[in-house]
Amino acid sequence: MRIVLADDHGIVRRGLRSLLEGEPGVEVVGEAANGREALKLLETTKPDMAILDVAMPMLNGIEVTAQAMKAFPDLRVIILSMYADEAYIVRALTAGARAYLLKEATEDDLLPAVRAVAIGRSFFSPAISTILLADYVRHLKQRGLEDSYDVLSDREKEVLQLLAEGKSNKEAAAVLHISLSTVETHRLKLMQKLGLHNTAEIVLYAVRKGIIC
Repeated sequence: MRIVLADDHGIVRRGLRSLLEGEPGVEVVGEAANGREALKLLETTKPDMAILDVAMPMLNGIEVTAQAMKAFPDLRVIILSMYADEAYIVRALTAGARAYLLKEATEDDLLPAVRAVAIGRSFFSPAISTILLADYVRHLKQRGLEDSYDVLSDREKEVLQLLAEGKSNKEAAAVLHISLSTVETHRLKLMQKLGLHNTAEIVLYAVRKGIIC
């Protein structure tokens, strides 16, 4: 697993490198101090994974992710952030990030996140999952609504989890031994039932519900 690090603080990059270099099969192939350097480094090194600070000078980590995913669709991105804010998380996921870690918990969460993302799964700092769940429950109470997860069929729940774990419609069809069109139908129905609009919202919903971590 070849990894690029991007953070405007050298001490943070050194700490990340130290953690990563103790992991078998991991190689840090470059470091960048700002977003534009990160994009150039991704182009020259073509790594498997990028670990990006959300708040970098010249180009923030979310915009780096969005641009990088257009050029390198197989790149796997982990976002580091000081903000446990749903707006940031949604933007990061929409841009193409697979994991979102709070900087305060990086030492505990980084290697589990790398391992999860390396096999195509998503990962969030546990504190983020707790915050998202609390916000979701509060939102439901304020609007006098009930959680609609239980109205999903068993198959829709299976599709929801696979999509939230990062599987494509085609991959989900292969896992469940059903047709692609059937998966697409289940996806449409579950999104309608849950009031979701895109893959980022599917992932966030699954995190809130504890379906994925």
